[in-house]
Amino acid sequence: MNTKLTTKTTYRIGKKLLGVTLSVAIACSAGLLLKPQTTHASTASDTRLVNNIISTGKHYLGVPYKFGAKSGITSSFDCSSFTQYIFKKNGITLPRSSRDQSRAGTFVSKSNLKAGDLIFSDTNRDGIINHVSLYIGNGKVLQTYRVGIGVTISTFKGSIWDKTYKTARRVI
Repeated sequence: MNTKLTTKTTYRIGKKLLGVTLSVAIACSAGLLLKPQTTHASTASDTRLVNNIISTGKHYLGVPYKFGAKSGITSSFDCSSFTQYIFKKNGITLPRSSRDQSRAGTFVSKSNLKAGDLIFSDTNRDGIINHVSLYIGNGKVLQTYRVGIGVTISTFKGSIWDKTYKTARRVI
């Protein structure tokens, strides 16, 4: 038997085996660096944050509605200045308009609403989002929408906001 041929063959097999082993090891370890694509589970800190945002909003119950109310003031709100303000007070920056807010965060279906989600409606039925409200759970929304009503808690199901619902976003 030719030992030179056997040694050469063994060397080639060993080299290929080493290459395959390294490739498998690299592929497996790369998987550890990737972020898993799982649904975000609610944490205790998320729940506290949601409760704080809702509590902040409830503090302003009865504050008058004013279309185009300035950002950052609390003497009056429109729907999007209200959501922008209560989220900002809790460390989350939102755009100013309801239309722009409807692009923040991640999509959530109407059937999967959770307290803290923003609900967007087209109450004019012209194809353009023009209202935002905060879902607070149990079929209720915290919002402001009309002179004479101001910041209030309303029932969502069957309401104009439900009937003209366009999308919902989770920003927490």
